[in-house]
Amino acid sequence: MKNREITYIICICLLFLGGNGIAQKQKHPNIVFIAIDDINDWVSPLSGNTQAITPSMDKFTKNGAMVFKNAVCAAPICGPSRSALLSGFLPSTSGVYGNAHNMLYSEIVKENATLPEYFSKNGYYTLANGKIFHKHGTANGTDFGHWAFNEFARARRYNNDPVNKKKYTSSKAGIINGVENENYKNKKAKLSWGPTTDAFEETVDYKVAYWAKSQLKRSFDKPFFMGVGFIKPHLPWIVPQQFFDLYKLDEIVPPKVNSTDLDDILTPEGKKAYKPTEEYKWIKKHGLEKDATRAYLASISFVDACLGIVIDALEQSKYANNTIVVVWGDHGWHLGEKQRYLKNTTWLEAVKTPLFVRIPGMKKAVVVDQNVSLIDLYPTLIELSGLPEKENLDGHSFSNILKNPKAEWEYPGITITQDGTSVLKGKWHYMITVDGTEQLYNIEKDPLEWENLITNKKYSHIVTDLKKWVPVKRKKSSKLRFKKMKNYVDAPADPTIKPTRNLDELN
Repeated sequence: MKNREITYIICICLLFLGGNGIAQKQKHPNIVFIAIDDINDWVSPLSGNTQAITPSMDKFTKNGAMVFKNAVCAAPICGPSRSALLSGFLPSTSGVYGNAHNMLYSEIVKENATLPEYFSKNGYYTLANGKIFHKHGTANGTDFGHWAFNEFARARRYNNDPVNKKKYTSSKAGIINGVENENYKNKKAKLSWGPTTDAFEETVDYKVAYWAKSQLKRSFDKPFFMGVGFIKPHLPWIVPQQFFDLYKLDEIVPPKVNSTDLDDILTPEGKKAYKPTEEYKWIKKHGLEKDATRAYLASISFVDACLGIVIDALEQSKYANNTIVVVWGDHGWHLGEKQRYLKNTTWLEAVKTPLFVRIPGMKKAVVVDQNVSLIDLYPTLIELSGLPEKENLDGHSFSNILKNPKAEWEYPGITITQDGTSVLKGKWHYMITVDGTEQLYNIEKDPLEWENLITNKKYSHIVTDLKKWVPVKRKKSSKLRFKKMKNYVDAPADPTIKPTRNLDELN
């Protein structure tokens, strides 16, 4: 054999061994975990509103991601939803039903590692910026969820995205498009919007995105779990003017509203269970349906642009081919449907939320119908990352669906509030409150949920089947509470929490 041939063979062997060594050095994939606050299905990949302009989500999914068309949150409000996802326990298990309930005071959370803690416990380097956990006041500062990560940054500190007062609208302040009038005021309503005076690059969510972009240029000696938490489209809808300009006000089409929508939802005593909210009445009184719709759409387009910064940075990084990406919204949002705005209901607008997952090797968008839940992310990411199984979680791994879109999935999407439970399974959506008020909708024929079928005996077998998934027992919430201090967003992160979370002792 000639010397040149021997040299060639040696080089090939060394290249193989070197590559194999790199693979062994990091056999677990990285995780980029992107949270978006208060975003409903008004994004292009889900077609919830065809007016929405979300090119970054389109690009991300089309280049390779699974789009979960019927994913649900575990709770339809920020704190409980995030607590469920990150702890792995439904509100009925943890007792975390409202934003005032801190998961740290739940007995089961005290004994179990949260999702980022579990990854840290099993060899990952964890880091985050923005809103991943919900914030709470403590006896020693503010709980930002910082304790759950090896490294935690705070882009929102000392940055408030100030509004252009000449174009500001606020129900509580009694201002519409910069004009203050006592007749405009409704102190019970919680809506506000307008363009910020910040340039795009000065906004909080841009700084979160830019931080993530910077981290992806780092060299990590361990696989990493990176949390990226965007605040918008959470209220107030204050984003740069350029995103309002994407939508012409006179061309905006608000959601359809049925004036008799709530008439067929009755309590066991036969009384109407729901009435229009103050936000809905305020919008209707002042004819602001188009304005509110545009402001929400502008906020979605803004956060989509921030998302694009992170995805582009990842795709240009050395981590592009060994990273799982999860893009999730914590719950949906009403924009007039069911005669209300805001969230925290068990109707479809509040319980459905975007969920896109990319695993290495995906090359195109795949849309699936299975009713997975955000509660399922914890066990799914564990399995995909090759970490030890955690057997006591409430969710179920949907990794089989990621590998085979037609894989069977027996579980419904369960969403729990302080007052009731939603069970979404296929075309059927069943709801029951703690006082016994029930609803049933065929969302295939009635996607806006205008016809409550609960009194139709023809569907009693459907109700019986779905009712089996409603938790029989509900854990009581801890009574330990601390008020948020003034300017709590800028306050110091409580340094006393992390020492109490001994990873060696947590399950």
